[in-house]
Amino acid sequence: MALDVATLAEAQALVGRLGPSCDFYKVGLELFAAEGPAVVRWLRSEGKRVFVDLKLHDIPNTVRGAARSVARLGASLLTVHASGGTEMMAAAVAGAAEGAAEGGAGCGILGVTVLTSMDAGGVEEAWGRQQVVVQGEVERLAGLVVAAGAAGIVCSGHEAAGVRARYGERLGLLVPGIRLAGGATHDQRRVMTPAAAAAAGGRWLILGRAVTGAADPVAAMGEVRAALAATGLAATGLAGPAQVG
Repeated sequence: MALDVATLAEAQALVGRLGPSCDFYKVGLELFAAEGPAVVRWLRSEGKRVFVDLKLHDIPNTVRGAARSVARLGASLLTVHASGGTEMMAAAVAGAAEGAAEGGAGCGILGVTVLTSMDAGGVEEAWGRQQVVVQGEVERLAGLVVAAGAAGIVCSGHEAAGVRARYGERLGLLVPGIRLAGGATHDQRRVMTPAAAAAAGGRWLILGRAVTGAADPVAAMGEVRAALAATGLAATGLAGPAQVG
């Protein structure tokens, strides 16, 4: 579950509402900027696994230190921007290993490829390139992630099958932009249902407003589980109210 809230108190209320139905939570920029490491420590004290979604993009030495600190907190996953390059991502991998050795947990580094809020036109504008094919850009950046020795990538479900075909099980795929059938897309451009994302090769599915915006979040998560069960598919880690496996 994406804890896209502004305070620790709001996060605690949501975690309490979901109860044992959720064991894996995402802490993103908004919450981490407001509460810092305290929210990760609290989640770990509650027996929850934590995905820290900071999308780091800086010089290698700075990213290494940040990854070390996040891993020391006991986070399971941390994001960096793949566009930061192989050296930067390799530094994050090294820092995460150092943090784990200093008392943290094994923390996988994920390279963010193309944000799900962007389409080809948005990439062309931001990167100053023409005739961008998002699938090609995602696969190119995935190659840098492999070279850096990172654990996986973040991509939309639309690119997942192509990445899986090219890189096999070498990369774990974390898929954001998950929406229930007929649900609003909000500010996302490339969205997919849970079952379709799992079928495309997603290992982790990020659920946010599709569940938190529902009148009954627990029931909405039940709908996700049912959709996966009906297809015989399950992500090995579901960054939402429950792990499915």
